[in-house]
Amino acid sequence: MTLEEFEATLSAPPVLHALQALWYDAHGEWEKAHQLANDIDDTTGAWVHAYLHRKEGDLGNAAYWYRRAGQPVATDSLQGEWSRIAEALLK
Repeated sequence: MTLEEFEATLSAPPVLHALQALWYDAHGEWEKAHQLANDIDDTTGAWVHAYLHRKEGDLGNAAYWYRRAGQPVATDSLQGEWSRIAEALLK
């Protein structure tokens, strides 16, 4: 599935929890996205979690989650990071 195909499905949540978290975030439901990301106990969940805390403006907490994810702290736009995470999950 490509990023464009995923974005076209934004009318219904996907099955993979990490993608569900991004889906809810794209629909303005940060709390639901955070809850889902918090329940994913792997590096994928940590990466989404980091992005969500970065979006929230809690950069210290985001840095912790980036370390757990094994990802560098993002410096691109939030939309750019959202797209990068979604593309990585769709591969």
